[in-house]
Amino acid sequence: MPREVVILECSEARGEGKPPSRYMTTRNRKIQQDKVEKKKYNPHLRRHTLHKEIKS
Repeated sequence: MPREVVILECSEARGEGKPPSRYMTTRNRKIQQDKVEKKKYNPHLRRHTLHKEIKS
């Protein structure tokens, strides 16, 4: 299977002392070999922040 499930975690929340938000998404291993980064909404910070892949 070329599709893989990955978990994205907020990169800014821990620095501000808030709990990080997490999202699940998929990626195509054949096309995208590097880690996934997306801007997603963090409800604890009440704004969109950069979320990075934490699990391969």
